[in-house]
Amino acid sequence: MTASSTRRTTAARSPLVAAGAIAVAGTLLLTGCGDQTKNNDKGSGASVSGAPLAGKLPQEIRDKGKIEVGSDIAYAPVEFKDSSGKAVGLDPDLAAAMGKQLGVTLEFQNGTFDALLTGLRSGRYDIAMSAMTDNKNRQQGVDPDTGKKVGEGVDFVDYLTAGVSIYTRKGDTQGINGWSDLCGKKIAVERGTVSEDLAKQEAKKCPSGKKLVIEPFDDDQQSQTRLRSGGVDAASSDFPVAAYAVKTSGGGKDFQIVGQQVEAAPYGIAVAKKDTQLREALQAAMNAIIKNGEYAKILQKWGAQDGAVKESVINGGK
Repeated sequence: MTASSTRRTTAARSPLVAAGAIAVAGTLLLTGCGDQTKNNDKGSGASVSGAPLAGKLPQEIRDKGKIEVGSDIAYAPVEFKDSSGKAVGLDPDLAAAMGKQLGVTLEFQNGTFDALLTGLRSGRYDIAMSAMTDNKNRQQGVDPDTGKKVGEGVDFVDYLTAGVSIYTRKGDTQGINGWSDLCGKKIAVERGTVSEDLAKQEAKKCPSGKKLVIEPFDDDQQSQTRLRSGGVDAASSDFPVAAYAVKTSGGGKDFQIVGQQVEAAPYGIAVAKKDTQLREALQAAMNAIIKNGEYAKILQKWGAQDGAVKESVINGGK
C-alpha cells in the first residue's frame, strides 16, 4: 500500500477484492441519478411481530413504519439503480436485512452525495447510508479544506472497511501509478468525497508549472464519462466502486486501476447527534445480521467480503 494506506474515509476500508472478483448476478444498468428529488425505493421490511429489535427504535419511527435513508444512488456496486429504477446494491441489501430485525422498512431517497449530511441535519432524512467514510471531520462538522466548523457533526454506525483508488483509461495510464504522479495531470472525482479531499491535498504539493487540475462532479458516473471521453487523465473513487467500473464499463475494456488503494477506513451510517436511540438501534441491527450470517452473504454477493468487520462500532473513523 502507498503512503496513508492506514486511514480511509470511513467508506472504503481495508483492501477489498480485486476487480475480477466482483460478481453480480443479472444485467445491471448503471445510471447517474444524483438529484434531490424524492425518488423512493423501498426495501423489504418486516412485521413488528417478527422483528426482535423493534423495541429499540424511537416510538416515532415505529409509528411511521420506516426509516428514510438519504443516499447518492449512483455508486455501483454499493448503491445504484437497476433497469427498473429500483435501488440495489450492497447498502440496500444490508438495509433490508436490518429492517427485518427492526420491523420497519429502510426507504432509500436519492440525493447528491455532498448534500446528504445537510439533508440529514435539516430532517429531510432520518439517516444517510451512501458508502460514506466515517472520519473525524464529519463527526465534528468540520470543513476539511478550511479546518473550520461549519455545522453540527454526525455519529456513524460503522459497517465496512475500504480504501480509495485511482483508475485510468485501459492501456493509457499517462505514467500514473499513484497520487504522487498526478502533478501536471487532470483528475475527475465526485464532489464531497475523500477522493476530492486527497486530490486537493496532492495539488498543494505540485511544483510550479505542473498543476494538478481537479474536476469535481455530482456523481461518480459523470466522472467515469469524463474519463472515458478523454477529458481527464484519471479518476478516483472508493476501491469497490473503481473495481466495479473496471470490471463492467465497456465489458471490461474501458478502465484499469493504477497503484494501490489508500486511506483504508470504515464506511458508516450517518445519524444526527441528537438521535442516540436510533443510532443504538441501528448498531444493534447491524451486529445482529453480522452474528446471524446475513451480513457475510450480502458482502459475498457484492464482492466486498474483504472489507468485512467483526463488529459494528460507533464513530470508529480517525
